[in-house]
Amino acid sequence: MSAPLANARHSEARSAKGNPMAAATRDQHAVRDSRGGRRDGAVHIRDLVRSFDGRAVVDRISLDIAAGEFVALIGKSGSGKSTLLRALANIDDSVAGSGAIHVPDNRSVLFQDSRLLPWENVLQNITIGLRTPDARERGLAVLADVGLAGRENAWPNALSGGEQQRVALARSLVRDPSLLLADEPFGALDALTRIKMHELLFRLVEVHQPTVLLVTHDVDEALVLADRVLVMDAGRIIVDLRVDLPHPRGRSSEAFEALRAELLDALGVIVHV
Repeated sequence: MSAPLANARHSEARSAKGNPMAAATRDQHAVRDSRGGRRDGAVHIRDLVRSFDGRAVVDRISLDIAAGEFVALIGKSGSGKSTLLRALANIDDSVAGSGAIHVPDNRSVLFQDSRLLPWENVLQNITIGLRTPDARERGLAVLADVGLAGRENAWPNALSGGEQQRVALARSLVRDPSLLLADEPFGALDALTRIKMHELLFRLVEVHQPTVLLVTHDVDEALVLADRVLVMDAGRIIVDLRVDLPHPRGRSSEAFEALRAELLDALGVIVHV
């Protein structure tokens, strides 16, 4: 999709706002190239503005993300991170803005809360809105991918917070998206569960190969997962840092520590311990 933001957008995206189905975009747009390679998940943004009450929360941002790239977006609260992500997800139509966005139609959103429907079981939550003959098989396969095989008939309230977020991750991947937009998906989890989810997300991204934009407050999370880390401040991207470290990434390595220090400095954080 490529159009000025002032233009009208697809009706199904408008209805997605505030709805769990916004976490998974219509599957019919998912098309691999004739060689079976990676789909075009590239993102292009030009002069993007998003304003609230006359104040620019996203201020003339231009950005390119290559297909298959994993980008983390960090910044202080109120810097515009989630606003930028919601613009890319096309779930911010009530916000004033301008500029141009090109993103894949086949995209999924992973939120901080799982947004599972309590009256639907796990498999029904994963395949909600997926109208293909193999929906059940695809749902069961991705459920196994996130380590919850055999839990398809469980109810959301019978799951732990980490398990609920695994189901949300499965829902976001069941349509094999070209672009995965993740808005602090692990922010509400305990430290141990977060580490496990980092490993799971990285493994699944390697398998499904979407382009990823991850919004997070956690500098270490960004450095462990991403190919590239962006820092936002006052609606603008002030740092664009390439993370050329092999996986798995040791947090205690000298190179990791140097990148962490650079990002913390950009965030205005002074560490004394």
